[in-house]
Amino acid sequence: MENTDSFGSTQPGWMGLFAAWIVAAGATLGSLFFSEVMEVPICSLCWYQRIAMYPLVLILAMGLFPYDPRVVRYAGALVGAGWLMALFQVLLVAGVIPESVRPCVRDIPCSETYFALFGVLTIPVMSFLTFTLIGVLLFYVRRKELS
Repeated sequence: MENTDSFGSTQPGWMGLFAAWIVAAGATLGSLFFSEVMEVPICSLCWYQRIAMYPLVLILAMGLFPYDPRVVRYAGALVGAGWLMALFQVLLVAGVIPESVRPCVRDIPCSETYFALFGVLTIPVMSFLTFTLIGVLLFYVRRKELS
């Protein structure tokens, strides 16, 4: 593997890791915009998904400068946890999860949608798609490093 600079930009997986960082940073800024500017209520599952997303911005950045593909291992654990929580919430909003398993009964209901982009993309769906995209990008980085 050739590496012409200290930033590792010629490494095969660097661009994938950078793209994952861009997605995580955009998701973090987007979630802060929804909660702080638009004042969309935040349910418990959303907080847990934020707990999985926010550290990714720092973890992925630390893997970029200098380039360290081992960061995929650590980021992958957070992406997996966030993806599972987002999937659970998507199924909860869709009504697939039975009433007896539903969390957030005392606070803000996790099954209600307060925002829908284009009438289809709710915040749980956007979270699910974001974690999926980051997971695919990290898988790409891992495959590039193994080849």
